[in-house]
Amino acid sequence: MRPLWTAGEAAEATGGQARGDWRVTGVSIDTRTIEPGDLFVALSAERDGHDFVAQALDKGAAAAMVARIPEGVAKDAPLLIVPEVLPALEALGNAARARTGARVVAVTGSVGKTTTKDMLRVALSALGPTHAAEASYNNHWGVPLTLARMPRETEFAVIEIGMNAPGEIGPLSRLARPHVAVITTVAAVHLEAFESVEGIAREKAAIFEGLEPGGVAVINADLDVTGLLDAAAGQARIVHVGAAEGAGARLEEVTLGDDVTVVQAQIAGAPVLFKLNAPGRHLAHNALTTLACVAALEGDLARAVMALAGWKSGAGRGLRERIVLNVPDDQAVELIDDAFNASPTSVAASLEVLAASRPRGRGRRVAVLGDMLELGPTSPALHAGIADLEAVAEIDLICTSGPLMAHLDAALPIAKRGLHTDTPQEMARALPGLLWPGDIVLIKSSKGAKLSLAVDALRKLGQSIGETREETP
Repeated sequence: MRPLWTAGEAAEATGGQARGDWRVTGVSIDTRTIEPGDLFVALSAERDGHDFVAQALDKGAAAAMVARIPEGVAKDAPLLIVPEVLPALEALGNAARARTGARVVAVTGSVGKTTTKDMLRVALSALGPTHAAEASYNNHWGVPLTLARMPRETEFAVIEIGMNAPGEIGPLSRLARPHVAVITTVAAVHLEAFESVEGIAREKAAIFEGLEPGGVAVINADLDVTGLLDAAAGQARIVHVGAAEGAGARLEEVTLGDDVTVVQAQIAGAPVLFKLNAPGRHLAHNALTTLACVAALEGDLARAVMALAGWKSGAGRGLRERIVLNVPDDQAVELIDDAFNASPTSVAASLEVLAASRPRGRGRRVAVLGDMLELGPTSPALHAGIADLEAVAEIDLICTSGPLMAHLDAALPIAKRGLHTDTPQEMARALPGLLWPGDIVLIKSSKGAKLSLAVDALRKLGQSIGETREETP
């Protein structure tokens, strides 16, 4: 196997000093998932990565990037000694980006960026060797780490870029230097750090700062801030995606089934018909955004459409599975695990999916909702406003957990109001006893609300079978 980095290459890229003549096949920051042959990067965040260098080397790391030789590590150990670890990781990512001829797509957005990143990986992999992070590595260390892991022979790369505060997206985009930059949507997320949705839009638009000359800006056409995003794209060629008249990638009709989404659209005036093996109107937009990027890269749309039919999401992002309560297997509940992320926009999309689902037998549509975090002073009103969504009329029971979701509980009609708990631990203990065979149960919250504990509690009820996957943002 051709090495990802040799000692000499890594030293030249970072300006560091290599100890030993080593070669690495990967880059890791976590000893729990490190693979033999990796370069362990001793980042310091909540814990100092230097404290884990000896463990990384014992587990097979070929070398470690450090700012000092840690205690318990031999002076002749395979090391790359650098002045500071994070800037050195950024330099390594920059060198990886520079040495490849890959066409790069950078993706940001208030919701849907991970979905779109994963769809792009599936679609572009049908066209050539494609590199993208497996997880949501989209912050100040995740982006350079993703770039540093990029093999030389990569033809397409997909880089997800996120933010929690102003000033974060621009530097990461300039590091990635994309040929195509995508904004999936702009919504009321991270309002604790921004005064308005317009402020969020301006930060998202910073992704255009890193565009390569002649680059393409792919922008949601259906937003109140679309004009602001267009202006920020500068000299880039703009491709609009959405239902708006004149959109270059225009969404014409979306048909939702229990397990599928059928989409009719046009891209550059040519009709496109495709199917996703998961329900969700938001998924149609994400998929059309993906195809717009393929077209911007002058890729084969027909092959990309075929590849998207095989797209699947991961746990915590709409993973759908049956939990067997008893034998025979029709004594089951269907779980939609979406306990990774939540905002008013994404909760609305998730409830629409639940409302369109068809329970078995006497089963019900049950939503279990946890707090949406980082919404600022309007958070109580945004939580209560969920009660006014059209999809709520089709949902039989809504259970809530957390101090913010108490506002929704109070706003719900009595007929829809289920259990409210102050903590996710209480919900995890109570929820299994509330469900009937045939129920379809959506569990949706911000990751920090820890409603994944309720997901774990349901999985412990019995064996998970017949797994299908859908993505809700």
